[in-house]
Amino acid sequence: MGSNFIRYIFRKYPAYHVINLDKLTYCGNLDNLRDIEKNPLYRSRYTFIKGDIADEKLVEKVFNRYKPGVVISYAAETHVDRSITSPRDFVITDVLGACTLLEASKKHKIKRFIQISTDEVFGSIEKGSFTEKSAFEPNSPYSASKAGADHLCRAYFITYGLPVIVTHSCNVFGPYQYPEKIIPLFITNLMRGLKVPLYGDGKNVREWIYVEDHCRAIDAVLNKGKPGEVYNIGTGNEIQNIELTRMILKKMGATTDKIQYVKDRPGHDRRYSLDWSKIRRELKFKPKFSFEEALSQTIDWYKNNKWWWEKLI
Repeated sequence: MGSNFIRYIFRKYPAYHVINLDKLTYCGNLDNLRDIEKNPLYRSRYTFIKGDIADEKLVEKVFNRYKPGVVISYAAETHVDRSITSPRDFVITDVLGACTLLEASKKHKIKRFIQISTDEVFGSIEKGSFTEKSAFEPNSPYSASKAGADHLCRAYFITYGLPVIVTHSCNVFGPYQYPEKIIPLFITNLMRGLKVPLYGDGKNVREWIYVEDHCRAIDAVLNKGKPGEVYNIGTGNEIQNIELTRMILKKMGATTDKIQYVKDRPGHDRRYSLDWSKIRRELKFKPKFSFEEALSQTIDWYKNNKWWWEKLI
């Protein structure tokens, strides 16, 4: 998500300078932005710093040297399965890291702080959709850690007047997504002749947004959002995992015998759904890409970029 947003920013705003602070954990990948670093049109406006957002001294050093005007916090541990086995790592990055960035932003009087969060903080919903006012009921260590960061963002706005905006997004997919997530995992498995592991009965429902549309939503929040507000980012593209699987199989010329049903994971939320009428109404955002179109483009990207993902498998 972060690397796609950096590309988006450089294409749209020729005067912006981006400082990319990344710890480069297992899913961090310098290849994501190698083309940006090598491109003479962008490299003078791009600075990469390897480091941990929970490292107070490093964050302070970065703020002192580069004096950023805006902080967009994409950094997070995000994979639910990994949060179940290593919850402490998620608390350190997602909560302590967020607090470190908020504290530095307060000290240096940042003009805008945008927290990239998830629909998973609300938990599961059988009918209807979550609004920005819905109660947090996280069901995994990952979603609990993101909820903690979101609460800190609200506290820094109320207590200190820091111009914070929080976004809750549905599931994002597209190029450069680490192949542990369901869509790139299934694509790359099928390309290697492997089966696709589907949790439980496959009827868990997720809402999906193409990464380019998510970039456009964050751009709208950055330029038109109101400090202290929360915006849900959705599309209405709700799909059962089994239907998503069948779509991928069909587009890749595979049959349903490639599906391998596996034991469901603990605390697996049944359905997510966001009411995103606020961002549509107030910030005039709406998705540009249909799900079918975006899924086809994503499959094509992984087919054409084996060099990127084969080394990660």
